[in-house]
Amino acid sequence: MELRLHDTLTREKRTFVPLDASNVRMYVCGPTVYDFAHIGNARPVIVFDVLFRLLRHLYGEAHVKYVRNITDVDDKINDRAARDFPGLPLNEAIRKVTEQTGKQFHADVDALGALRPSVEPRATEHIAEMREIIERLVKDGFAYVAEDHVLFSPQAMNAANSSLPRYGALSNRSLDEMVAGARVDVAPYKKGNTDFVLWKPSKPGEPSWPSPAGIKAEGRPGWHIECSAMAWKHLGEHFDIHGGGIDLVFPHHENEVAQTCCAFHQERMANYWMHNGFLQVESEKMSKSLGNFITIHELLKDWPGEVLRLNMLKTHYRSPIDWTMKSLEESARTLDDWYRVAADVEPGKPAASVVEPLLDDLNTSLAIAALHSLRGSDVPALAGSLRLLGFLSESAAQWEGRKQQASGVDAGEVERLITERTAARARKDFKESDRIRDLLAAMGVAIKDSKEGTTWEVAR
Repeated sequence: MELRLHDTLTREKRTFVPLDASNVRMYVCGPTVYDFAHIGNARPVIVFDVLFRLLRHLYGEAHVKYVRNITDVDDKINDRAARDFPGLPLNEAIRKVTEQTGKQFHADVDALGALRPSVEPRATEHIAEMREIIERLVKDGFAYVAEDHVLFSPQAMNAANSSLPRYGALSNRSLDEMVAGARVDVAPYKKGNTDFVLWKPSKPGEPSWPSPAGIKAEGRPGWHIECSAMAWKHLGEHFDIHGGGIDLVFPHHENEVAQTCCAFHQERMANYWMHNGFLQVESEKMSKSLGNFITIHELLKDWPGEVLRLNMLKTHYRSPIDWTMKSLEESARTLDDWYRVAADVEPGKPAASVVEPLLDDLNTSLAIAALHSLRGSDVPALAGSLRLLGFLSESAAQWEGRKQQASGVDAGEVERLITERTAARARKDFKESDRIRDLLAAMGVAIKDSKEGTTWEVAR
């Protein structure tokens, strides 16, 4: 069965044919490192990690290159740095913010079971590439200089008599619709309402670099040009897959397409554009004003990362997801069972019943349903399939031990009480047996009696 992916540009599922099967290339927009990543940020991390794993499964680990960037120059970073380190020069404060936040992001996504990308470029390391793209765009008439800014002109792009894509094709909007439906920066130096910034002057104390296009004042890049430059540097002018959240389709990804295709005179930047859907919390939009803004870091204090991962993958990546406590509890119970059954089993080849739904536009919800059916029929295939999806990163004992540690349960005390209960049952003192069972339950311990003896686990 062939891999089929939904392409945002064509609005249909298309058979995936890599440009070069020995070098499959994927770019995904990464974090802007100014704050803890929230659970909505975790969705593209997990979704495209599964796709990365699947591509490696299909084409071989050595033949897939995954690039996920880090944005380390941005107004939000500047604001956070000034707020958190008011006594430091701004550039030094920015370094502290980006280093701390970047380190926390890596710790959080590692806990989610996400593989590190092949390359993780930082925007500030690619200023030369940004300048070169901007120079090309100005030279070819797609961008212009005005008051120490460089701006891209979508009108110029659409007026070009060439094979360039139409600006607005990715988001399926006309220029008029973009003006009406978006917050457009009003500036007297702009030639058109939809023109966007490629380069701008830096304020005193802000990060700055020598400007392109003959501008004497130092400046810094706009947001959109950063990803075009990093993708070009590490994947080339034209590559296979570009991914991110649905909120990035416009303006970010639309502008990336415009910059890259015009700079290199390409019909396409990426052959497949993939976008994950929005996330709500308990049926409400996540926001700080509603008090339901949840970071990955906060959730990891109460739940193993694999629980968060499973909870995310139970919903198809293009569908909206409702993040609920009930669903988390269900995911935790499911993983407890999988760990008991499959964690210590020699993994077999991933089952076709799991791989085939993944080949159909990454249908993880159907793949998970197939995992449940494997539980009682082919445990080695279950173990192999779970590992393909990024689960079973530790042994059953380690999993149970972390649960105990998180809950504060004293394993030695539990074992002592179970021994006492077993003795009470042997002498038919069922009142005492029931008392100990209730005591264990109050400690957060669930027990299960069988012919082989009594087992226990920390209750969710």
